[in-house]
Amino acid sequence: MTASRRPLQSLIEAPTDASGRYHFQAVNEPRLEPVELAEECALAIAYNGLSQAVMMVTPADLEDFVVGFSLGAGIVESTADIYDIRMSGAGQGRHAEVEIASRAFWKIKEQRRQLPGNASCGLCGVEALEQALPQLPAMPVAPLPPVHWLNDLRQRIAEFQPLAQRCGAVHAALFIDAQGQIIMGREDIGRHNALDKLIGALSRAGQDVTGGVAVVTSRCSLELIHKVQRSGIPTLVSFSSPTGLAAQWAQQHNLNLIHIPHRSPPRVFSPAGQTEEAQG
Repeated sequence: MTASRRPLQSLIEAPTDASGRYHFQAVNEPRLEPVELAEECALAIAYNGLSQAVMMVTPADLEDFVVGFSLGAGIVESTADIYDIRMSGAGQGRHAEVEIASRAFWKIKEQRRQLPGNASCGLCGVEALEQALPQLPAMPVAPLPPVHWLNDLRQRIAEFQPLAQRCGAVHAALFIDAQGQIIMGREDIGRHNALDKLIGALSRAGQDVTGGVAVVTSRCSLELIHKVQRSGIPTLVSFSSPTGLAAQWAQQHNLNLIHIPHRSPPRVFSPAGQTEEAQG
């Protein structure tokens, strides 16, 4: 069973198929220069034989992605609902056949049955406004992380971004545990994908996320808020400013939301006005 738990380990070395050697020519220069570029492939995901989504992803940690995508999209409630993952294909086209519990599969089919033809609200993988703005319960109130956890965070995550250091063009998602240690990092060309991979890896490892912090190097929009909320991680830190709707949603659902600008102190958007309560 390929969806079983695995030991928690950090991604310190970029997988060999995550990037490739290419060549370019500088303007007005005849000489070819080598360069590493991040790779991407199309991953088709099917649940119990029913095609659900095709995503462009970095071809690394794909099982982590499938588990995280399934959890983050609300397709399954826990990894216990995922019985098996069978990966196939190579190069630019990959396939994931996922076997899930009957109750989860019924929810997919019922959701599709209720959708009007050609409905779309413009979000990747979302076909109705009810999916874009789901009814999710508020999270338990959790304290803000200590300020010293955030000090020099941009620099401290570098070792967990081997692919970005090698070739750039990728986002990262990382997890800080309840002791303030960075214990996990995942990378992908897609910011949603990187977070899905992180959530999937944590879930497969059985990692307790209580008191932990998810860190994303990308823009923070509502979809990322939903994924973190569903994962149970109480705090999200973003290196780019959140959207207004993301900040409102975080405040309404008790998700701690912090933005770390390039040259300014951390900004706490949720809980609003409680910056002073984060003790160093």
